[in-house]
Amino acid sequence: MERSESQAPRSPGEPRPPRRRDRHGRGMRGPVAPPQVPLSASRADTFADLVQDSVERLERRWPQLAEVDFLVLEVPRLTAEDEAWGGDSVPLGGTIPAREDSPARVVVYRRPIEIRTKGRDERAALVHDVVVEQVAEVLGLTPETVDPRYGDEED
Repeated sequence: MERSESQAPRSPGEPRPPRRRDRHGRGMRGPVAPPQVPLSASRADTFADLVQDSVERLERRWPQLAEVDFLVLEVPRLTAEDEAWGGDSVPLGGTIPAREDSPARVVVYRRPIEIRTKGRDERAALVHDVVVEQVAEVLGLTPETVDPRYGDEED
């Protein structure tokens, strides 16, 4: 029996040709969605984008915010010294004052905000309100001064 060239035995160092189908003949499986599609963004990434959008919106009015660090944490750390929270509510954000070796920081807690909101628009509005409140604390101003639309239903 003669072998055709396509059936010629491979030498040991020769790579295999790429497979066009899986072993069941169904084709190669790939990702469910390409990386550009929002489906592939995690909830944490989407939340961080909401915070970043709010920060960029405020930086146009308050350029000094470029010197403030904005952080997103999953949940606040509760310690025995945290009596100021009263135990009945969980904070949605917080601030860390500037020190000589580090800038002021604004912290937004993702899970408490996600639990209190139902949709993306509601979440975006609450995130913006929390960022405005924390920025107001850092700047020593009222939230209405930081963003005149603070608290409005239409953001």
